[in-house]
Amino acid sequence: MKLMIGENMKRLRRERDLTQEELANVLGVSCQSVSRWENGSCYPDVELLPSIAAFFGVSTDKLMGVGEAEEQRFVERSEASFREALSRGKVYECIRIAREGVREYPNNYHLLNDLMYALFIAGDEDGNIPEWHENMERFDDEITRLGERIVKYCPEQALRLEATELLAFNHLEMGRKREARAVYETLPGIGSCREMSNMWRCFEGEDQLDFLRGIIRGGWQVMSYGMYSLARTRLLPDEELLKVYEKMFALDYLVWDGKRMNSCSWDDDYCHMAAVFARMGRTDEAFAALENAARCARAFDGRPEETTYESVLCGRRTERRTDIQMSDDRSFREIMRDKWMKEPDFDAIRDDARFLAIEKTLSE
Repeated sequence: MKLMIGENMKRLRRERDLTQEELANVLGVSCQSVSRWENGSCYPDVELLPSIAAFFGVSTDKLMGVGEAEEQRFVERSEASFREALSRGKVYECIRIAREGVREYPNNYHLLNDLMYALFIAGDEDGNIPEWHENMERFDDEITRLGERIVKYCPEQALRLEATELLAFNHLEMGRKREARAVYETLPGIGSCREMSNMWRCFEGEDQLDFLRGIIRGGWQVMSYGMYSLARTRLLPDEELLKVYEKMFALDYLVWDGKRMNSCSWDDDYCHMAAVFARMGRTDEAFAALENAARCARAFDGRPEETTYESVLCGRRTERRTDIQMSDDRSFREIMRDKWMKEPDFDAIRDDARFLAIEKTLSE
């Protein structure tokens, strides 16, 4: 069995923000000894292990990496429960699951990242948590500490990038634009991303095909989110906003061959598109968009546990019910009826029989 003493010592030392020389002084050994332990050249004397473990506040088994498989199994179970709760909008249950996980394994970055995310969405004004604003203030410091810890010490690049983006977003939500921008600027730009290089040439056959399709899926996600954000900001005149929505749907049809009818964003997008039509007095088109939104909401709420999409450009993708992250425990039909359709833009058509009929179908 391979012992992980060196790797664990390095991680624990960095978490304490200690240099090798400082740790060597604490343990009464040379700096060269600490360096050799951390690079795997040799192990500390067995007599030293209890002292090292005690200093870092871990067991000797944890220091040596014994029990890693048990920890991995625990993390997998915890994250499965976390995703299930998140897919149902049970935010406080997510926080409970994540806190229990961190108590069991306080240095596991997957669990720390789950906790950071759960605390963040507890302050999501788009959900149905009445005390969301109080949660923003209540969890702000903890989110910041967790994010900075993951960004500084986590060895997994994907988790570091995820935590970096969430840390910046939290600064932004709290009105700290300067801090948010500084964090965002540490992220790699789209143009420097490895997928945008000629890395696909390093692969052959099916591997090359999968890589190229991954580039397309990534590009589709970036474009979709960019258009979604542009539509929501209302920076454009209504006529041009309608074109943005039309292009969003056209892009989805293009990339997925018109097969993504259970997308969780389509009901929201069609409803907001209907609001633009309503503002412009284009009543018939507003109701057509609302009908599409209601149809998509019903389809999404009734989706199976797994849905598989396949297209020429993106290949096969399986979307699981638990992949959808929610800060609202209502169905999409309820959200559309009780939130999106309450927007003032619909006041001019609210008493129309067609509007009332759509509300009724969403309640069935």
